[in-house]
Amino acid sequence: MTTAKTAHLISHTHWDREWYMPYEYHHVLLVELMDKLLETLEHDPDYRYFHLDGQTIIIEDYLQVRPEQREKLEGFIRSGRIHIGPWYVLQDEFLTSSEANIRNLLTGHRDAAPFGVISKTGYFPDSFGNMGQAPQILQQAGIDNALFGRGVKPTGFNNMVGQADTYESPYSEMIWRSPDGSSVLGVLFANWYCNGMEVPTDKDEARRYWDQKLAEAESFASTPQLLFMNGCDHQPIQTDLSEAIRTARELYPDITFQHSNFDDYLAALKQQLPDDLVTIEGELRSQRTDGWGTLVNTASARIYLKQMNQLGQTLLEKVAEPLAAFAHIDGGLDYPHHLLRYGWKTLMQNHPHDSICGCSVDEVHREMVTRFDKSRHVAKSIIDQSAQAIVKAIDTASVAAWGKEAAVFTIFNTTGWARSGTVSAELTVAKKYFPEGPSPSALARELEQLPLASWGVLDHAGKLVDAHIEDLGVHFGYELPKDRFRQPYMGRKVKVTLHVADIASMGYASYALVADAKAKCSGTLVPFDSVQVRGLMMENGRLVATVEENGSLTLLDKQSGRTYSSLNLYENTGDIGNEYVYRQPAGESAMTTEGLRAVSQVVEQSSTRAVIESTLHWSIPARADEQFAVEKKEMVPFTERTAQRVKQTVPLILTTRYILEAGSGMVQVETRFNNQAQDHRLRALFPSGIRAEQHEVDSIFEVARRDTKPAPEWTNPSNCQHQQAFVSVSDHKHGLTIANQGLNEYEVLQDDAGTIAVTLLRAVSELGDWGVFETPEAQCQGEQFVQYAILPHGGNGIESGAYAQAYQYQVPWTWAQTDVHAGSLPPVHQWLQWTEAASADAATQRAALALSAVKLSEAHNDLIVRWYNMSGETVSLSASAVGTTGTPYESDILERRHQPLTDEPQAVGKYKIVTRAYPLA
Repeated sequence: MTTAKTAHLISHTHWDREWYMPYEYHHVLLVELMDKLLETLEHDPDYRYFHLDGQTIIIEDYLQVRPEQREKLEGFIRSGRIHIGPWYVLQDEFLTSSEANIRNLLTGHRDAAPFGVISKTGYFPDSFGNMGQAPQILQQAGIDNALFGRGVKPTGFNNMVGQADTYESPYSEMIWRSPDGSSVLGVLFANWYCNGMEVPTDKDEARRYWDQKLAEAESFASTPQLLFMNGCDHQPIQTDLSEAIRTARELYPDITFQHSNFDDYLAALKQQLPDDLVTIEGELRSQRTDGWGTLVNTASARIYLKQMNQLGQTLLEKVAEPLAAFAHIDGGLDYPHHLLRYGWKTLMQNHPHDSICGCSVDEVHREMVTRFDKSRHVAKSIIDQSAQAIVKAIDTASVAAWGKEAAVFTIFNTTGWARSGTVSAELTVAKKYFPEGPSPSALARELEQLPLASWGVLDHAGKLVDAHIEDLGVHFGYELPKDRFRQPYMGRKVKVTLHVADIASMGYASYALVADAKAKCSGTLVPFDSVQVRGLMMENGRLVATVEENGSLTLLDKQSGRTYSSLNLYENTGDIGNEYVYRQPAGESAMTTEGLRAVSQVVEQSSTRAVIESTLHWSIPARADEQFAVEKKEMVPFTERTAQRVKQTVPLILTTRYILEAGSGMVQVETRFNNQAQDHRLRALFPSGIRAEQHEVDSIFEVARRDTKPAPEWTNPSNCQHQQAFVSVSDHKHGLTIANQGLNEYEVLQDDAGTIAVTLLRAVSELGDWGVFETPEAQCQGEQFVQYAILPHGGNGIESGAYAQAYQYQVPWTWAQTDVHAGSLPPVHQWLQWTEAASADAATQRAALALSAVKLSEAHNDLIVRWYNMSGETVSLSASAVGTTGTPYESDILERRHQPLTDEPQAVGKYKIVTRAYPLA
């Protein structure tokens, strides 16, 4: 390294919107900081730059209180003194969905656009691990760098950076490469993002300060361009920094000290990079550390937040956006860009790492629940209006067998594959509006006389469908017409449950509930793979599921011939850690339900679905002992705590429902329990019988392959990891995949059974990190409800279709009722048609594209369609979209048009994310 060093001081504040104080406390401090920043920039020309933490929401939060400062703020942004973006919020990458990560980047760019400039800095200062596809995502957004604080070096609480013998990179600079081959320049905050904070102006103090800081930076830097981050968490700006820099220049005349920014620093850095930079691959999860500072157990802190987030994301990206697009194409509705923008922003305000991770004080997470509710209500409103617009455009009068009085309902499949399953729809078969009678009660009595015995369901071909019809009685309802006052009514309702087969991806199929159905039908449907029940055994053409005496499940996969036993036993251990970290008491043995006796019974049985309910009565320790309270108060590090659990017990009653549907290759599981215990963790266990060195897990735009056994440096007894939709263990002949809805933490145990453990609850009592912050609501007392699914399969998850089923499991069916009328759409329809094929030399014959997004762009109003390749093989894609016109364009994650596409199949490389833009007619 040459001796001509440059010290780049980049002023910033890392702004957690909410964390150890509620949001508005931090909000007030943000306003004060921004006021002081603008004042300093205005009066000190040598205070040249400020990096606004990579998130545009700071501007939104500030101007909400100080709108009169917009002109001054905009002036400093346009002149390049305040650097903004590229994100909307600094999210947790692993706990937010693939599309949520994209919406975050897209929103940050959109919000920065009116200011005319945006920072093209891939900024991940405090993410609790980094997604492996980040380089590919950044490159598609025109960003060729990533700056991050965690993932390749031990970094723990209170910004403490540990030391170890080996890291993935000997330098703070490295090449970071995604599985598809995309790469960016990676810069690790090797001495954290506060290594240049509070620079002294006094010469003696400054010499001691800089002697240490320069040596620390040089110990990791690969060039003479040394990075010093002048700020930290909620750090007020250093108003005397200009003086401090002048002092440093005087003390070290051979070093260039400059108040810098990331653009200038990276430009200078790239000119001097050595040839021996290490290339690191894929996910950065601190794999080569002792395992105590990964903060991965935030994936199981306050699981109710993760469940609400998974539902909210899914409704927006997998239901509301595609249905709104199709309603715009064929239903005459304007695409609700404004509502979707609001719904996404409200949801993403829960995505900062200290928020979605569940590692803040209780008040923070109470406010998050309200945001989740608000975003979900917006999504459901869009879904309802879009679905109604579509069904009003369907020519339901074209099916003669339905007659004129039928209750027509349309079932939508907004997943990426053709879908079969059991669907329940609540239909109103007759209405009486309030003006039609003397009183609502009289209307109700009249509706109660309506006979339902002859009613049945016909499909679009007039064939009779095997459906279960349940009379729900008379209920109050109302309509909100667009052109007149609300219309209250009393309605006779029924619940129709039926099996649907192969509804096309991004399409629908229509059915009708009609009186005298058998007389009107043109014949029965082809028999489907119905469910049979014998005792506590359920069976269809693919699976045999038996509930055992202890409430566990034995599952025979007919296609592979393999039997899986002791599935869904429950495990309970103590937890004397905190919201960040799980720590089992020393010497404690895990409790399981293996030796308990369950009370089981069949609670639902039909040709389309069977449900067996199993109830376990368990006693578990009530809480940790008194030593735990002392250790928390005295801030004893969690690795040094000696607390144990008390001998006193409380009941834990687990009520589990095993659900098997007609034709399904998975058993769905729903578990309810009332948690009265404290300081503990509850998991479900799934022995796969497969000991594999690696396993696969759904991550961000990839099915990641992770080592089951951690690195030699790993000393934490727990090796929990993040997941999105599923985790899978396979030996390439057989496999077991466990899907979930909002359960983001799993562990593949290093036992002989190859057990997958999924965390259902983690009850803790403190925030952790740098202070004493009690969080009693993180004990998650009261009623809990979790959902997951068991998918045995042959081969791997791609070839068998198990991963497609796991993705579909997260997406709810959507249905809408209408009447008989003329229209422009057929009773069965598909807007997006696409096929995929493995390349000629690929090892697998089943292609591996996953459909990720269908929406309209704001820039061109194009239909945006995105896929990603789950496999390590190139596959080909052929696609067409009904209702679009002209030549589609290759696009990117920012939804820009690039070169036009031909009609030839498009090659999609391994692990590639591809986006198309289809112009609308």
